[in-house]
Amino acid sequence: MNQIHFIGGEKGGVGKSVVARLLAQYCIDRHVNFAAFDTDKSHGALMRFYSDYASPVVVDRYDSLDQLVEAGPHAGDRVSLVDMAAQTHEFLARWLADSSLLESWQELGVSLTYWHVMDSGRDSVDLLRRLLDQLGGKVGLVLVLNEVRGEDFELLEESGERSRALALGARVIRIRRLADSTMQKIDRHSSSFWAAVHSTDPGNGALGLLERQRVKAWIARSFEQIETVLGTRA
Repeated sequence: MNQIHFIGGEKGGVGKSVVARLLAQYCIDRHVNFAAFDTDKSHGALMRFYSDYASPVVVDRYDSLDQLVEAGPHAGDRVSLVDMAAQTHEFLARWLADSSLLESWQELGVSLTYWHVMDSGRDSVDLLRRLLDQLGGKVGLVLVLNEVRGEDFELLEESGERSRALALGARVIRIRRLADSTMQKIDRHSSSFWAAVHSTDPGNGALGLLERQRVKAWIARSFEQIETVLGTRA
């Protein structure tokens, strides 16, 4: 079955692309058959950091989105990762509705999972509420609590939306924050996470010894969380 995973959240700056990159690295390290798709025309993170695996997809063109499903029968069991740029959800929702995918995904040999990446702010909670109204119970749902701006998700708890999501079968994972200075070094050299922890060439912007150790630990903890959803072991 072609497992299609949309990594979204609508709001810019919550770390959607970091989560997409972690998922790509997870699939590589766990030898999972996967393909990556990038909806950001100008700053696509998967196209930049995992170019050997990624292709662009135009989210406001049905013929472009269709490839996510139509490649499935010819690819065997495959995980498809789709990094959704900010403000692209409505195009996706329209495509899902007009293609009747929410009703017919099983007969088409695909499964649909939406990873809602959120920070601890009010906007992320409001966007989750809208997502549950629209897709709750119709696709697999993963709430990704990204500590990019803090560890306190009290607003989410108080809103009741986490409990509502869990009642609809959602899973919840948490991604710890990586130091901004370290992430900036990785991004500056367009390094995959594998390259970031293995490169020791100072002339190529290599991380320091302890920085590499912290990135390794961060990746390991992130993979433990991702494992609870993808469930693929080496």
